[in-house]
Amino acid sequence: MNPIVYQVFYYLSAAIAILFVFVPHEFAHAYSAYRNGDLTAKYYGRLTLNPVKHFDLMGFLLCVLAGFGWAKPVPINPNNFRKYKKGLFETAVAGVCTNYVIAFIVYPIFLVVARYIPESSTALIYVKGFLELVLYRIYIISLSIIAFNLLPFFPLDGFRIIESCTSPFNKFRLFLEKYGRYILLGLIIECFICNILVQATGVTALQYLNVLGFYLQWFAQNILGAPIWGFWDWIFTLF
Repeated sequence: MNPIVYQVFYYLSAAIAILFVFVPHEFAHAYSAYRNGDLTAKYYGRLTLNPVKHFDLMGFLLCVLAGFGWAKPVPINPNNFRKYKKGLFETAVAGVCTNYVIAFIVYPIFLVVARYIPESSTALIYVKGFLELVLYRIYIISLSIIAFNLLPFFPLDGFRIIESCTSPFNKFRLFLEKYGRYILLGLIIECFICNILVQATGVTALQYLNVLGFYLQWFAQNILGAPIWGFWDWIFTLF
């Protein structure tokens, strides 16, 4: 495939994939909060699959360029939950669980396209290549977003999970609530600096200093992804 065409396909596929990753993620938060008695997200028009309602420009650009990012956070009021901790926990995990289901469904479709669509013409080569990119990006971005959101830093879902399981006076929770956003911002900045240095110097060893990037890639692909590709690769060996 022509390198320029590949680059266009790469970023276009990422933009398309984000719609299939972020929109269901945020809708799942809104729906879970709604089921647990909080109507805040519904009042703000977030109980919808309309991507415009969930769009955040900076998070979108980060995801396209770096493989992780965010959508506009869904507003919730945990005080409205019928059972506070249960509602908080279910709402926190709803997004990442939805993304995992999406990754589990999309991966075998990617395998079907990669293995069974013929490359009998130039047009089919480009169509197949683009479909592969879109499907794989949905799969890998889903896993990356899960890994990113499970970080225990405020205001990510990982912190909300901790919040649902601890008391308001827990020192670890209070530390993460106070300093989590700054730690997260520092990790994101460090990730970008490492990527720039690798591209500018060509010293690939510098990528091992990219704490956030290494975590997202390793945890997403080797831990979160292992049950998915392990299961489906095994299924496909039976045919």
